[in-house]
Amino acid sequence: MNDVIYLKKNNLKLPKRDPHSHKGQNGRILVIGGSEDYVGAVALAGLAALRSGADWVTIAAPEKTAWAISCLSPDLITKKCNGLFFSLEHADALITLSKDFDVVVIGNGIGLREETKKFVEKITTSTEILKVIDADAIKSLTLYEIKNSIITPNLRELEILLAHSHLEKKDLQKNLKNNVCLLKGPTDTIFTKGKVVYNKTGNAGLTKGGTGDVLAGLCAGFLAQSKDLFQSACNAAYINGSIGDILLKKKKGFTYLASDMVNEIEHLLAGLKR
Repeated sequence: MNDVIYLKKNNLKLPKRDPHSHKGQNGRILVIGGSEDYVGAVALAGLAALRSGADWVTIAAPEKTAWAISCLSPDLITKKCNGLFFSLEHADALITLSKDFDVVVIGNGIGLREETKKFVEKITTSTEILKVIDADAIKSLTLYEIKNSIITPNLRELEILLAHSHLEKKDLQKNLKNNVCLLKGPTDTIFTKGKVVYNKTGNAGLTKGGTGDVLAGLCAGFLAQSKDLFQSACNAAYINGSIGDILLKKKKGFTYLASDMVNEIEHLLAGLKR
């Protein structure tokens, strides 16, 4: 029987930074996503990863999306890919590029065109490095194609992943292999084989668009620094929810935005490190 834990502040293990480290040694992240309809998703994920303490984030996106992201933030490096959306023709170059990074995030704003689904499948199955699989990438894959990853579905996305994998929910945990699933909900569930924890931080404001992208970015940022899939998912879930709780009080209601969450990360992390 699994040990069940409700996450608390003392369950967090934030990455420690070597005072003698050089640029890039505290985590390099490649975020692959975006489309002409969804520019903000990859930007939010990338900025959240940087705010977590990671040194370097490159966003690989279709060229118009990438140019827009370059205008949104000078802190995000962009790789501009030809066309309006991803297809198999982009895969080989990005697989090669990914070898320079510690973590790949894929799925945010990427869309569900058939060409894009095939691209997601090839990237996921052809890269050995650690990954965060989010949003439309979850809907494009089977569980058997995912390895060395944090998977961050909501309930609907999990149902699609299970259907594609010909699995029932009760069979998910034993088939995760070396993956971690962070199931988003009113209470988050973080589980891998033989281990389950629950996270109660957060509120109904986290149903807003973009908040899941912030969570994916936090997962990637902590993962790039620590290389620990399960602990990174726990850190990200607790901190993402806690930021929502802080902003609920600050804004006196559910008016806060995902971009507000990115800006709050530094304050929360500074408080946790005191």
